[in-house]
Amino acid sequence: MTSSATSSALPIPGPSSASLSLPPSQFARLQPHAYLLAHLSPPPSTQQSPIRANGRAPLEFRPITANLGSLTHTNGSAVVRVGDTAAVCGIRAEILHTEDIASWGVSASSGSRKRRKIHSENYGDDIEKRRGLEEEEEEEEEDYVRDLNLVVPNISLSTGCAPGFIPSAPPSALAQSLSHQLLAMLHTSRLIRAEDLKIWYHPPDLDAISRAQSGQDDDAMDTETAERAESLSSPEPEIKGFWVLYIDVMMISLAGNPFDAAWASILAALRDTKLPKAWWDIDNDMVLCSDKISESRNLNLRGLPVASSYSVFEADAAADWRAVVIPEADENGSIQASSKQERWILADPDGFEESLCRERVCLVVDWKKSSDKTKIVSMEKNGGLSVSREELRKLVGISTQRWKQVKDILEELQ
Repeated sequence: MTSSATSSALPIPGPSSASLSLPPSQFARLQPHAYLLAHLSPPPSTQQSPIRANGRAPLEFRPITANLGSLTHTNGSAVVRVGDTAAVCGIRAEILHTEDIASWGVSASSGSRKRRKIHSENYGDDIEKRRGLEEEEEEEEEDYVRDLNLVVPNISLSTGCAPGFIPSAPPSALAQSLSHQLLAMLHTSRLIRAEDLKIWYHPPDLDAISRAQSGQDDDAMDTETAERAESLSSPEPEIKGFWVLYIDVMMISLAGNPFDAAWASILAALRDTKLPKAWWDIDNDMVLCSDKISESRNLNLRGLPVASSYSVFEADAAADWRAVVIPEADENGSIQASSKQERWILADPDGFEESLCRERVCLVVDWKKSSDKTKIVSMEKNGGLSVSREELRKLVGISTQRWKQVKDILEELQ
């Protein structure tokens, strides 16, 4: 066959040939940056506002749902779903005896470890002084939670939660990083009070018992003298153990922003946690627990810190934190160079957006009732320098609105 015959046998493209356009799913895989950029920067002629590929506005969060008490063999549990990201949290409480703590003898003898009593006769009705002293005691005793490792969080990225997690694989770098972030947030927020984890032993007042048996008339003594004598003669209570909270989080579906979902599941599970009544039995020389659910108690959490994460998407994929010089016209119509970078701040990024964003901002806020103002518990920003102070103030306001939504959802469950 000659070359001319071969060339004549090939089809000649014409108007009737198939279109070369790609469906959006394939275009997103081949050119992810251009795909997201096309959604965030529509043509000016359309007069459309920027919208993300998932249909949300740049500063719009995904809907959140929660469920408490999902696990039956835990002291507290919760399932939280943020969009397509779902996390299950279970909390187990175990007893740590003080005799098993190597440095407990030194810690117990320290002056900052002693439990001080607040008497109403010293302060009267001055609630502010009493509250200030209580906060001072809490700050001194918060070292128990950190030094004794009374809170142990761990996160597991289960097989099937996202592509790339294979069975029998060691913990990934993401899982280890998230576990460290959760532990640091538990310590920074001081969410769990050390007083809720202590197991006390109250020795009997042998002097009072002997006086009662001998039939002494205590009514002859005035009230103030009797109370003062009782406070001086009664033996000091002793700490015989602590509750250790093992917080296990399993991501059953990972579709971006795992920290916010994991932290929300921990908040919900801690609000559901109940610790049994425990006391030191001197006859058996051990800690005993009551099996009555009615005698169990909830944790007295310190506030409700809610995490809100943001990512920064830049129009120039190769900017690498460098300013792009865009010519602009001044009032006289002359062209001047200005260092402006077209970018968007995306709230609650999904997995597709996280792979395209380099800079990340995480804000943890709470509401301070005493001053009726927003309290910034933690602020973390990494990966770039494009977010300014004014934008951070705006993000704090948005995070406060997010805090109110999460608070309403958790209060409806209880």
